[in-house]
Amino acid sequence: MARRTDPVIRFRRATAEDLPAIVALLADDDLGAAREDASLPLNQAYISAFAGIHADPNQLLAVAVRDQEILGCLQITFLPGLSRMGAWRGQIESVRIARAARGEGLGRQMFDWAIETCRARGCTLVQLTSDTARPEAHHFYESLGFTGSHTGFKLAL
Repeated sequence: MARRTDPVIRFRRATAEDLPAIVALLADDDLGAAREDASLPLNQAYISAFAGIHADPNQLLAVAVRDQEILGCLQITFLPGLSRMGAWRGQIESVRIARAARGEGLGRQMFDWAIETCRARGCTLVQLTSDTARPEAHHFYESLGFTGSHTGFKLAL
């Protein structure tokens, strides 16, 4: 399979019109298939969540677009903190690349963009969590320079 090397990828803040494509990306993997609902019309919970994200200046839901097609998404939360001398952090989550675009280098481009976005916002640290069921993602994050320095915990409510 030939790798597409078309460099015309744009990264931008997501709009409400992008929401069905974003939810479809979130649902299109083993874990997302069990917890997301990409049926149309979209569940109101997605629309409400998007409204909250869009209204918060410390949230950035972004998409990667090529030829009007959304091929990737991620969310950055900008977190102020007291530790590390009052450092801001960029928390990256909900990272997805369209199945047909995987292996083209888009994930690396998207992370380069996200890291630069965090730097431009004054962040001194970029962090993420990744489900333990995603070892390929862990290798990818390590290839970008991320280190598995912490253990994360979640409590479902």
